[in-house]
Amino acid sequence: MAIAKKVKTAEVKKERYIEALGGRKTAHARVRLFSGQKTIIINDKDYKEYFKIPKHQMLVSAPLKLVGVLDKMGITVRVAGGGIGMQAEAVRHGLSRALILFNEEFKKVLKHAGFVTRDARSVERKKYGLKKARRAPQWQKR
Repeated sequence: MAIAKKVKTAEVKKERYIEALGGRKTAHARVRLFSGQKTIIINDKDYKEYFKIPKHQMLVSAPLKLVGVLDKMGITVRVAGGGIGMQAEAVRHGLSRALILFNEEFKKVLKHAGFVTRDARSVERKKYGLKKARRAPQWQKR
């Protein structure tokens, strides 16, 4: 009987959500869309508290504003790696993917805005004999 009670409590707590992954350089974001809440939570903080710079806040909310669902659904995000700017772009990418899973009609609008395509650019590795990836040591004639 104790097992049956545990199963019942697990069924009650279970919520439906849509999950998608986003990335940019070394930053990775796991985005979950909920239908009940109406907030954006990033790493257990409000997104305006986590991303203090307005530019980053706009990057995160851009896909929601574009499709017109900014105040209609709740979002929780786990983001790690990279810098704060790259994390904002990773959240935007993951959020766009999750919105497409939520409603296929959003794909055309988000793709046209460039939010669906993952930016594949990353830092070029340093080569031996050079100071940086392409910067050669200063040449001296005498």
